[in-house]
Amino acid sequence: MGTRGPIPKRGEERRRRNKDDGPALVQAPSGPVDVPDLPGPDPDWHPIAADWYLSLQDSGQAAFYQASDWATARYAAELMSRLLKTDRAPNGQLVAALNSVMGSLLTTEGDRRRARIELERKKESPALASVSPLEAYRDLASG
Repeated sequence: MGTRGPIPKRGEERRRRNKDDGPALVQAPSGPVDVPDLPGPDPDWHPIAADWYLSLQDSGQAAFYQASDWATARYAAELMSRLLKTDRAPNGQLVAALNSVMGSLLTTEGDRRRARIELERKKESPALASVSPLEAYRDLASG
């Protein structure tokens, strides 16, 4: 994993650019990437665990995953499913272990920033203002 401590800011949010922060920042496109043929979610998994596993295939960090990472993702989904299906109160150690496995897969933005990986956000095109209110004002002003 990456460093400990507070989550670093995104590259475009940083003020100081003259300080060397260690390894170079890796940028990857956010969104679906080509993934190998993977087994689908186990039908016995809890729906949340299945959704989480499927969401990894559509995430940008999947570009960095190897076969062992996908096996780890299946393990995490199985662990998550068992945790969610139990009738007992969640075990703190099990939740911590699951969070650790999910963190090693870079599933949250904080985990990716600590590992110096940024997924490029899609730029939204600014909407152009409508001209009709100006025309209506001109009509009122001119009489």
